[in-house]
Amino acid sequence: MAESNFIHNIIDKDLETQKYGDKVHTRFPPEPNGYLHIGHAKSICLNFSTAEKYGGQCNLRYDDTNPVKEDVEYVDSIEEDVKWLGFQWDNRLWASDYFDEMYDCALDLIKKGKAYVCDLSADEIRAYRGTLKEPGKESPSRNRSVEENLKLFEEMREGKYADGEKVLRAKIDMASPNMNMRDPVIYRIAHISHHNTGDKWCIYPMYDFAHPIEDAIEGITHSICTLEFEDHRPLYDWVLETLGRWEAPPQQIEFARLNLTNTVMSKRYLKAMVDDGTVDGWDDPRMPTIAGIRRRGYTPEAVRDFCERIGVSKANSTVDVGLLEHCVREDLKQKVASRNVVENPVKVIITNYPEEQTEEMELENNREVPEMGNRTVPFSRELYVDGDDFMEVPIKKYFRLFPGNEVRFKGAYFITCNEVVKNEDGSVKELLCTYDPETRSGSGFEGRKVKGTIHWVDAKTAVKIKIRNYDYLMVDDEEGNQVMNPDSLTESIGYAEPLVAEAKPGERFQF
Repeated sequence: MAESNFIHNIIDKDLETQKYGDKVHTRFPPEPNGYLHIGHAKSICLNFSTAEKYGGQCNLRYDDTNPVKEDVEYVDSIEEDVKWLGFQWDNRLWASDYFDEMYDCALDLIKKGKAYVCDLSADEIRAYRGTLKEPGKESPSRNRSVEENLKLFEEMREGKYADGEKVLRAKIDMASPNMNMRDPVIYRIAHISHHNTGDKWCIYPMYDFAHPIEDAIEGITHSICTLEFEDHRPLYDWVLETLGRWEAPPQQIEFARLNLTNTVMSKRYLKAMVDDGTVDGWDDPRMPTIAGIRRRGYTPEAVRDFCERIGVSKANSTVDVGLLEHCVREDLKQKVASRNVVENPVKVIITNYPEEQTEEMELENNREVPEMGNRTVPFSRELYVDGDDFMEVPIKKYFRLFPGNEVRFKGAYFITCNEVVKNEDGSVKELLCTYDPETRSGSGFEGRKVKGTIHWVDAKTAVKIKIRNYDYLMVDDEEGNQVMNPDSLTESIGYAEPLVAEAKPGERFQF
């Protein structure tokens, strides 16, 4: 069950006063113009888990009031993301299905003397709006008669005017301290086909006008938005109150959006990186998209845990991306099996091990979860160890492999490094070692202790793999500005134990 937060406190109070009876109805309203990212995950978790907590409903509503081409790819990805996070919507809806009712609402406002057709250009409207310190100036069109406004608005709908030639504005207060209340535009002309309504309309509602009407039509009780909509709430309420069509209109509640260190949270910026080839598509594992983190191996449980931990607040703040990674590690360590993999491989030859012999060594799949059982891994005379596990000249307190030192090869034997063989360029070609046959793991050997244990793979049966190491897309430069990380992807060749060859797409391992 979702933990309580200030939004749930508001809902508790509404249930107490029976503001909406026993009803709790939320919605998640994405614009289908890109893939969802980790910030949207917070909103998905909040809206859906709130409905779950109160036994209510949550709609998935596509906000497609803007007549640009909505891509089916984006719609499919949004639905996959919501399901992957473990949620199911009650109704799947499109804002554009309400265009007739929105048009009707606009006529209603005109008849009430609360909206007028304005002839000013976009630049003029901006200039007339005033500043935070000075009131705005009324449009010369503001006092047109109801009849004239109805006639002009009808002509706008019929396609008589060009884009930008006229707009419909709400008639509120040009001296309001809230700029959003200074006669905002509620309809504009756009001679563009719409993916859902085709060429039926050449006028389209603005989001601030459409949003409260969509919520009200659907019977939403609590319309949960991010903080940038706080200044728009008086307009949201004004539209619903002035129309007066709904007995218990919805209420808008704002919460702080998610900001993460080293992470781009702008859909526009993410789209630009996809378009210019900076990343390999929306699901590139470096991307903060839900598709990207899914491909990177994150689990839905870890993302939900993260969203639960950061909580819901009214104040904007930035969360360290390390917390998200911590949640992923905490979740995965209980679920995934280990596999031996060596990066930067160094060849080890055990000179006193029989040349043709191979043994099967038993290793646990997950040290923390014994129930996950064991697997067998081949061991023979020639092996690979990780480059990080060998130092020719060891630093202080280095307990892994170096000339003269003995270590345990995990699940196998005690091995001593005797000699370093080098290539002509001075790089390490191989390590000549010896093993102690008495020290086999699981044989009951109780004798001398060694401080270092390292992992290995059998050279004869190892699978050659390409390893992609992903780092943050953005890093801080010397001045503390966020810049692209030139090393966000590095590739290397490594060796893995044979079982890795049987891995299926989507399977996760701890290497």
